Amino acid sequence: MTNWINTVSRDHVELAVRGRFTQANHGKAAMLRKMARGDWIAFYSPRVVYPDGEPLQAFTAIGRIADDEPYLDPIAPDVERWRRNVDFLDCVETPIRPLIEQLDFIEDKQRWGFKFRFGVFKVDDHDLEVIRSAMTG
Repeated sequence: MTNWINTVSRDHVELAVRGRFTQANHGKAAMLRKMARGDWIAFYSPRVVYPDGEPLQAFTAIGRIADDEPYLDPIAPDVERWRRNVDFLDCVETPIRPLIEQLDFIEDKQRWGFKFRFGVFKVDDHDLEVIRSAMTG
């Protein structure tokens, strides 16, 4: 099992939670193909609204991949947006700043935001547990 963080604005995360899906890197399939049923995925939102909304810097959703393969968005078949189904947990939005010192994937604590520039990336079990515990109490 692999743990993932997906960097997505809060407004897009809210759409994903309502629709029970995730997208990655503006609808591209490559990272979604690396995910497997049962993988954990946490969503980090640098902003409230994409692309220029006010800063948020919080984890906004968490769940598990619930299917076996990416699929094209059925609502907009003329636009190539790949998705994966996600079973989301009930959780609370959690600011990242209180967690930075506990998160091993953030190697440079002074420039902690750098890692999120990659969009989707893997984290180890320890980091996933820090995030999940903070979000679900």
